[in-house]
Amino acid sequence: MDSNLKHQSQGNQSHGEYGYGGSYAGYSAVGYGGENSVQRGFRDYALILRERIWYIIVVFLVVFSSALVYTFSQTKIYQSVASVHILRSGPTVMQVQQVVNDDIRGTEDLNTVVEVLSSGAIIQKVAERITGDDMRKFMAPYEKGRGSDPVTPLEVLGENRKVVPKRLSLVINVVYRHPDRQMAARVANLFVDEFIAYNSRVRIDDSLKAVEELKIRAEQQERTVNELANGLQGYREQNNMISLDQRKDIVTERLKTLNLYVTQTEAKLKDAEIRWKQVQERKAEGGDLTELPFISNQPLINQLVQEVSSKKILVAQLRDRYRDKHPIMMETMNSLAQAEQELKRAIENASATIESEYQNARRNDEQARGSLAQASRETMALDRAAVEYEERERKLLINQELLQNLIARMRDTTMIATMETQSARVVDRAMVPQEHDYVSPKIPLNLGLGFVGGLGLGLAFAFFVAFIDDRVKSSFDIEAVVGLPLIGIIPQIKKMEQPDKAQIVINNADRQVCEAFLTLHSSLRLKDESKNAQCILVTSTIPGEGKSFTATNLALTFAAHGERVVVVDCDLRKPNIHKSFRLENRKGVIDICAGSATIDDVVIRGVHPNLDVIPTGGRAKSPTQILNGKEFESMIADLRKRYDRIFFDTPPLAAVSDALIILPLVDGSVFTIFFNKVRRKAAQFSAKKLLETNVPVFGAVLNGLNLAVSGYYYAQYYDKSYKDYYVVMSKDEATPER
Repeated sequence: MDSNLKHQSQGNQSHGEYGYGGSYAGYSAVGYGGENSVQRGFRDYALILRERIWYIIVVFLVVFSSALVYTFSQTKIYQSVASVHILRSGPTVMQVQQVVNDDIRGTEDLNTVVEVLSSGAIIQKVAERITGDDMRKFMAPYEKGRGSDPVTPLEVLGENRKVVPKRLSLVINVVYRHPDRQMAARVANLFVDEFIAYNSRVRIDDSLKAVEELKIRAEQQERTVNELANGLQGYREQNNMISLDQRKDIVTERLKTLNLYVTQTEAKLKDAEIRWKQVQERKAEGGDLTELPFISNQPLINQLVQEVSSKKILVAQLRDRYRDKHPIMMETMNSLAQAEQELKRAIENASATIESEYQNARRNDEQARGSLAQASRETMALDRAAVEYEERERKLLINQELLQNLIARMRDTTMIATMETQSARVVDRAMVPQEHDYVSPKIPLNLGLGFVGGLGLGLAFAFFVAFIDDRVKSSFDIEAVVGLPLIGIIPQIKKMEQPDKAQIVINNADRQVCEAFLTLHSSLRLKDESKNAQCILVTSTIPGEGKSFTATNLALTFAAHGERVVVVDCDLRKPNIHKSFRLENRKGVIDICAGSATIDDVVIRGVHPNLDVIPTGGRAKSPTQILNGKEFESMIADLRKRYDRIFFDTPPLAAVSDALIILPLVDGSVFTIFFNKVRRKAAQFSAKKLLETNVPVFGAVLNGLNLAVSGYYYAQYYDKSYKDYYVVMSKDEATPER
């Protein structure tokens, strides 16, 4: 048997390199919460759906059958279409502006028309047109109503009418649906007729309303014009403005005359002021005033000056001949004095005359300037009065013109109101549909939606179930979520006793399981850490995941390859290894750690070729104290000297911490996960504990893979085409060599 297993192992070395063992040999353990290199792909989603195919089928059948029942139980609905052409502008009967401008200039105007056609006012008018037998025929399909509330004709018309404008045109389709073909066509035509009639009524009503408003405004405007005319007349009488232009001419002419007169008086005043200042200066200096030209040029003064000069000459001549007391001399002297006196009086009179002329000139200038200022004030007052007068007159003219326009507009609007014009016309009237031309139910569409909806809801339900199902079952779950490389997959074993399962690689009861352990053996030998590892710990998350099963069969596989192997049962709480090999559990690890026995006393040799077993020796009351003791470390150190491989079966990590106590004393660990049993969070938490110890974790072994879905989850490992490679051994070949 040993040679046979060795032969199979050698034949499977290459298989392990390219099988699941080898394919994961390059993976490194991913820490808890770290970045995962493995991503969920399309195949993973396909596997999720395959596992829950019956959910999809049931939901699909329910939805599709519901669509069938709904489709074939519905009443046939017929559709009729009438089209109306919206005129861009109404017909021009008169060159007069319309009261209501309903010209179509853009998309907003056309949308407004569509909204009017869809409005409740049109629905109300159509409902009023349906009476008697037509109303009973119209409401017959809707007599059941909606629960306890009866359906009104307005609700039926609004729900089954549809207004559809044709793209890039001014044509609007009015679509109506009804179970009665003839009623569908009749109601569609009624909507079009009422729309056209409604526009005409609105136009006439608005025109008549505008006439009334214009009449009121014209009366108000007429009163305003009369008030302005009376106010203008009163203002004219108040300001004596009967002839405004003539008065403005007189005032302007007078102002010009006064301006000229002021200029003259100002010039005279300047001349008189100059002469008077010269006289005053000459007097102040004591000079001769006759030296001033305007004094000396006076005839009297000129005569007297000449007379005084001649008399002075005569006195000078007589003085040579006569003495001063001579009568002739005295007479001449008296005559000279008299002439000088007359000259002095004449000069004084001339000076007084110059002063008088200055004073008169000044008074005349002041009077002229006062008259000019008064005339200017009168002119400005007249201008201000004229401005207000013109403003009143202009306002009167504007209001008179506005009154005339209102009267003309009222006359034109009155004429337009009596004319019937249309802003739309019917293009196609609704026709009665044929018997087979119903639009609802749409059998192909409903069945297609039922098919797609059933399939979609089924897929959604399957994904929902997969979402709430967080059990580990795929390689993605193990590598991306749990964070450990997958190094081996053990198929599910049919009903078999526990000892037979624990030694399945020897009894050859299931060739696929045997090949799985051979491949797991190859995977461990491919890595340097696991290849050289002497002490290997095997654990799991929760009980029942097959850690003992993995430990015993893996130990048997290594033993079959010629290595000295011992299996140590370290589950001191619920020992299981002795049951797997049908051995007694009298002495074991507990006795060694207690010092009451040695390894040689408790080891069970030759359980299988190259395989020894050390049971627990019973159940311990304080297992953690035993595992933490120096005797346990010494036992492991002694076992390292005796065996090539030492496998430790430990309790689950989620239950107790026994495995973590042993972990620092071993070279690495193997984590066992049972297919579709343990939850991802629990497995992830346990894997985190292993990784945090810095002791190598060789990988995870997926145990109990369901072969019914293995082809979908792990087709690369378990395919029907592989069965020819599994060697079926005879009972004789399966018997171990002794």
